[in-house]
Amino acid sequence: MNLLQRWFARPGAVRRWALASVIANVGIIVTGGAVRLTESGLGCPEWPKCTADSLVATPEMGIYGAIEFGNRALTGVLIAVAVGALLAAWLRVPRRMSLVKLAAAGLLYVPAQAVIGGITVWTNLNPWVVGLHFLASIPLVAISVALYLRSGEPDGAVVPLVPRAVTLLARWLVAVAGAVIVLGVVVTGSGPHAGDADTPRNGMDPELMSQLHADLVWLLLGMTVALIAALHAVKAPETAKRAAYALLAVELLQGVIGYTQYYLDLPALLVGMHMLGAGVLWVAAVAVPFSLRKRRPQVEGVQPLHYEIHGDREGDRIVEPEPVA
Repeated sequence: MNLLQRWFARPGAVRRWALASVIANVGIIVTGGAVRLTESGLGCPEWPKCTADSLVATPEMGIYGAIEFGNRALTGVLIAVAVGALLAAWLRVPRRMSLVKLAAAGLLYVPAQAVIGGITVWTNLNPWVVGLHFLASIPLVAISVALYLRSGEPDGAVVPLVPRAVTLLARWLVAVAGAVIVLGVVVTGSGPHAGDADTPRNGMDPELMSQLHADLVWLLLGMTVALIAALHAVKAPETAKRAAYALLAVELLQGVIGYTQYYLDLPALLVGMHMLGAGVLWVAAVAVPFSLRKRRPQVEGVQPLHYEIHGDREGDRIVEPEPVA
């Protein structure tokens, strides 16, 4: 029991496990990219076993088998971290069911992602299924980020820190960021990095898909700049501005990598860096709406408060009514 308390019941345990989950889920995006970029996608030709006779890669399978099996083994790390997050949420005193539900969702989702990975092997790396396998990590990252941020705030009523129009802009920004990632997966599926030398591509025009992807990226950049301007206009808290600026910095760096890899004919190292950037971009985007509100501590026996944004000559302000017992 002392070991459980040391690892899972200490103050801040949920937040630490949630951070580990964020890192692990972004990390498996990178290792999955390494499998594709080294043409190791069928290094283990069977699933759930590596071969019909062996659960693990054998020396005869060489480096390709080792890389593919190593990526599969990381699923065990994801499960272990998800179990740790759930235990920390459950053993937290006082227990917060909102955190327990988020942690449970993350744990239940990992096996689903693993099954999709198995289907990619069964379909001989069908590019659409491979893309779906990548995209399956996106909800997992979002759940982990939500768990990390929610574990640092109470469960009370939500208090908006900016006008509703700014909040809606931030939500649409997250939607566009998701669309950028989805179209990026389509671009990759039309390019040369199939994961195996004999795997066909998705048949889409690489130049057209790249142009559409770039157009969405410029839209995302414009929306981010607009959000930053709006945050300054409404005198939003510094935490909100920092989150928006962090997103902008990630977008700019990701854009530089993207254009460079395109004009250098997609070298594997830069493509891998771009996949890492996609994971970091998604983390930064999901964090932005959380920075635009806060939660009041929940007091037992007190009715929830309702908050509204009202405008006056000095700008928008939050009006907080008195609690009613």
